[in-house]
Amino acid sequence: MPNLAYFIQQNAINSLTEDIASGDLTAQLIPEEAMSHAQVITRQSGVLCGTAWFDACFMALDPECRISWQAKDGDAITPGQKLCEIEGRARALLTAERSALNLLQTLSATASNTRRYVQAVAGIDVKIMDTRKTLPGLRHAQKYAVLTGGGYNQRAGLYDGILIKENHIAAAGSIAAVLEQAHRLAPAGVSVQIEVENMMQLDEALSSGAKLILLDNFDIEALRFAVQHTAGRAELEASGGITLSGLREIAETGVDRISIGALTKDVEALDLSMRIM
Repeated sequence: MPNLAYFIQQNAINSLTEDIASGDLTAQLIPEEAMSHAQVITRQSGVLCGTAWFDACFMALDPECRISWQAKDGDAITPGQKLCEIEGRARALLTAERSALNLLQTLSATASNTRRYVQAVAGIDVKIMDTRKTLPGLRHAQKYAVLTGGGYNQRAGLYDGILIKENHIAAAGSIAAVLEQAHRLAPAGVSVQIEVENMMQLDEALSSGAKLILLDNFDIEALRFAVQHTAGRAELEASGGITLSGLREIAETGVDRISIGALTKDVEALDLSMRIM
């Protein structure tokens, strides 16, 4: 994942700026020289993710603070578990608390959500993929969280991969025409994927040299038939309306990949708490 350190710093700065603005009025009640010791615990089970984002928030306000983690990204965590201890200037700890927890809770929720989907298809040779349906400003952070949860990343944005959808096909005139343009213009190493909505479009995509095809809202029988019909000529990805309850049945059709927007957009923050000791 390119420049992740940059995005960690930007996410932390943006979160702190949004919260502090012209200054933390409440923190001024604490003597400037006061030092504090705090710990973070989890009240929920899940997968820990986002420790670097958490650290960046505190370090931005107190570069000399010390954070000792008892768990690492990717670890399964359980209610009541102590995740880390923090020592530093009291004002900095209190000011950074909400921004740091917001990022840690959200990324842990994304990793936990992904882990549930990955576990649902255990033993089947299929990849659980994310999408661009991420929370604004947290694209790279959530994609890191998907990896932490055991999933796989699609393109990061419009700049590093081509996904041809129905409106691109309509504007270009046909599947054959738009694929010819894509294969001619795509830089080396950039994936070209096309979305199809029925078997006729699948046949046209295959005959036009498509190697990565997204099967949009195909039902189970259509997915099975598409896999048999394609017979390995292209990599197939199921997408659209996919739920956790129906995931394993989709995986058992033999598709290579399943993309799920819910990994990143339908997340409920993990319940974490910081307490001054």
